[in-house]
Amino acid sequence: MKREFHFTAVFLLFAVPLAAPASTDQRVDLLPKLRPGQIITYLIHFESVKKVKTESNVAVPFAPDAAQLDAHGLLRVEILDVQLVNGKPVVRAKAQFVTLDSGVWLKKPGEKKPNWDKQLVDPANKLIQFTISPDGFFEQISGLDSLFPEQQQAWQEWAARFAAAWTLPAQGTKVGDKWKSEQSEQAPSPIADLAWERDSSYVRNESCRPSVLSLTGDFSPANGPLDTCAVLLTSAKLTQKSSPKDATPEDFKLRELKTMGTAKGNNEIITYISLTTGLVVRATEEASQQMDVVVARSDGSNGVHYKVDAASRSEILLITETPLTSP
Repeated sequence: MKREFHFTAVFLLFAVPLAAPASTDQRVDLLPKLRPGQIITYLIHFESVKKVKTESNVAVPFAPDAAQLDAHGLLRVEILDVQLVNGKPVVRAKAQFVTLDSGVWLKKPGEKKPNWDKQLVDPANKLIQFTISPDGFFEQISGLDSLFPEQQQAWQEWAARFAAAWTLPAQGTKVGDKWKSEQSEQAPSPIADLAWERDSSYVRNESCRPSVLSLTGDFSPANGPLDTCAVLLTSAKLTQKSSPKDATPEDFKLRELKTMGTAKGNNEIITYISLTTGLVVRATEEASQQMDVVVARSDGSNGVHYKVDAASRSEILLITETPLTSP
């Protein structure tokens, strides 16, 4: 089983920039320096809103649903094995969501505590096991489907950000470098041949440090010396290569359906990667997507017009200490 995780997005408050050191003209390898037995903890927050407007008197399959999601999670990852293949690590690991008695959320000024009585909490001992390939793909995934949808989304957000370094230029990168890439959209859609065109850059080096988490959900910078992080910026645009007059995916054709319309979107991701450990210290993503599509039978009858407007934000933070690890 292979999954490649895609954009979804969040607002970032920039740290104070460091003066550019003389070594910024040297290429660095930002792949994480992992070892068997290592335990890494991340705090994840993902929220999304999808609005759907429907114009029709009939119903057809594959109708998009309006939805609102606010997922929070504290993810504990244990590295089981690390092997190098062509200079890149192949990582076998397991992950588990852990909770504090009061729940965990990213507490903002003036924000009310979530109503945990209405929020699903998974029982303990539900593990996700996976392998990260030399190309940064998540493979041999097991246990993910047993989690609640909110936790699945939170894990996918972490996976996409954690594997960012695998997608960087193989020869390493330095401050000022820019590169482009294209990635087909793998998520199901009534619009065929969608792809993300990405422009990435190594913007600068900045001071950074992991966070510590309190029982009440407050987080603050960890004690100890400052680290230095590479700051990477990725802007992505969702492009459509199919014709708006006939954008029918193959699975819709098999069901004798035809689609017409357009889809577009924009994402921005900012990632802080430690120059010391290669771990993602913080990452945020902000995204918006729109779709205007008509789904009809292949003969053109019983058409349904959908207008979908979606937006999402996500943030992950590397946590070095929580009340679960404190003495």
